[in-house]
Amino acid sequence: MIPELDLQLFDSGTEQRAAFLAKLRSAAHDVGFFYVGGHGVGAHLQRLLMDTAKRFFSLPVPDKLAIEMLNSPHFRGYNRVAAELTRGLPDWREQIDIGAERAVLPRQPDSPAWARLQGPNQWPAALPELRPVVGRWQAAANHVLVRLLRALALALGQAADALEPLYRDDPHYLVKLIRYPGRDQTGTDQGVGAHKDAELITLLQQDAPGLQVETPQGWIDVAPRPGSFVVNIGEQLELASDGYLRATVHRVLTPPAGTERISAALFLGARLDATVPLLPLPPALAATARGPERDPNNPLFREVGLNYLKGRLRSHPDVARRHHADLIS
Repeated sequence: MIPELDLQLFDSGTEQRAAFLAKLRSAAHDVGFFYVGGHGVGAHLQRLLMDTAKRFFSLPVPDKLAIEMLNSPHFRGYNRVAAELTRGLPDWREQIDIGAERAVLPRQPDSPAWARLQGPNQWPAALPELRPVVGRWQAAANHVLVRLLRALALALGQAADALEPLYRDDPHYLVKLIRYPGRDQTGTDQGVGAHKDAELITLLQQDAPGLQVETPQGWIDVAPRPGSFVVNIGEQLELASDGYLRATVHRVLTPPAGTERISAALFLGARLDATVPLLPLPPALAATARGPERDPNNPLFREVGLNYLKGRLRSHPDVARRHHADLIS
């Protein structure tokens, strides 16, 4: 079962806060996924985002391809169905990737390769309202995740601001608006393949089933719940907690033919120039820390920018070939 937490209890009295932190610690350690209610993000804004996302995906193909990710060395913009890969296999989804709106960093001989990730977004001229709606939702969702990061720090026996140096001034974040078109099951049901999230923490809004989490008992469904977001732990928190918090493998199944699934995700991560620290856990927690998972096919780096760049080059080989051939040759 996926636990459900009420974020309002984090701001309640001492006993209620302590109970909330204990439940959060258990959910983040045992499952790595949980629902969160009491988050304060209004239902109107949630509906507005989903409606605007549907309008974007309903645009004529040329309008969407005008902001195709292939145009962006910063991996921003629209991907048509099957353009992104997970573990080498195409994902049956179309999406737009939107990051922090920042100026391009000057390219110097000694610039780190990850500096290429910083730059502007691409916005559709045919739907100018997308930008302000995404901006409002991102700010609201970010507020939820920052509160949860402070709560997680306390739950790990740290000061509430222990993780703030990673995200306070210049966090790296990504908003994905995603459409999974339905199809007949012909050989694969991969909407998005099994993977972990690279960032600190992820918030997801979804309108239909399809998300699944891998557990020792097998795959379990994480269906939409009205009024709640889905939140999951990312690899940066796994590294910071020496594996006490585990980034959990998850996937999305393709919906049936004649239907679709729309979702919006905010991936909140550390600054590109940051290095993920190892938090000094209390002995009782350290005793059950499992260490970061070591996957020879997906090495984890504490250097944040290097880890991000690795993932983007793998997921978008067409962008890598066009803009970063020197990094993959």
